[in-house]
Amino acid sequence: MPRRSIGGPLAIGIVSMVLVLALGVGWQILVWRDATSAPPGMSTFDMVLFGFGTLFFLLVFAGLVWLCVKLVLEMRLSQSQRAFIDAVTHELKTPLASFRLGLETLDRHELAPEKRAEFIGRMGEDLDRLEYTVTQVLAAARAEDGSIHQGQRPSVDLRTVLAANVRELRERHGLDEEAVVLDRSRSLRVRGDEAELGVIFRNVLENAVKYSEDPIRIRVGMVEVPDGRVRVEISDQGIGIPKQELGRIFNRFYRAGRDVQRQVSGLGLGLFVVRTLLRKHGGGIVALSEGAGRGSRFVVTLRPA
Repeated sequence: MPRRSIGGPLAIGIVSMVLVLALGVGWQILVWRDATSAPPGMSTFDMVLFGFGTLFFLLVFAGLVWLCVKLVLEMRLSQSQRAFIDAVTHELKTPLASFRLGLETLDRHELAPEKRAEFIGRMGEDLDRLEYTVTQVLAAARAEDGSIHQGQRPSVDLRTVLAANVRELRERHGLDEEAVVLDRSRSLRVRGDEAELGVIFRNVLENAVKYSEDPIRIRVGMVEVPDGRVRVEISDQGIGIPKQELGRIFNRFYRAGRDVQRQVSGLGLGLFVVRTLLRKHGGGIVALSEGAGRGSRFVVTLRPA
């Protein structure tokens, strides 16, 4: 995350204080001259002071408004970062505690083979959860690295990437083929990095599963649009997205309302990583939903090979 400089706000604050001081001095001069001068009306000097005073007042007002906006944005960012730290702490401590408990149980007790296999399976799931958390944090840190130019990217078979992600998703969550369906469309090639494309679609598919209720029904399709670009649509029948949150779910650290946060674990980084990586690929993503309880659709657009 880039470090935010305090130079700008500090300079605005200092300039505003100087202008307030100059405005106060000028106002005192005007009052004193008005009290001591015999002829009525304003002299040229008075008009100049009045003009500068008005200008300084407007500059001070604009500076204070700007500082207030910056303060609100920084407060929101601070709240998001605190929520992120809480989420990371939970996502790390919970599987670690479970993993430690499993190790201690295996060390202290002689378990039947079936029970032993059950504990080992749970420990494997805990490790997968830890790995996914670390991967998300690292992906977010690297997502904004623009060192690779679009022109250097190779051609990738998009259907192969999608099929691998769908297969991995089914295995990870124990889903059948009807739960996640990849449309039987012809293979299309896009320009991009295969590993980064895998991260993109894994995050979108993972979200579709996390925010879906039984029975899970996710459909993945791709098509070539008239302008030559390739569009991938991932739709689900899950809890949906409120319309007022459609434009914010791609922000860093942003997560849905408190009720959803209590039900679904996460860091608020997945969709931020998706959007940032797609921008590096010259593509984009749009979230669509009819509202809470009515499912959602994520439309990804990529450059053709």
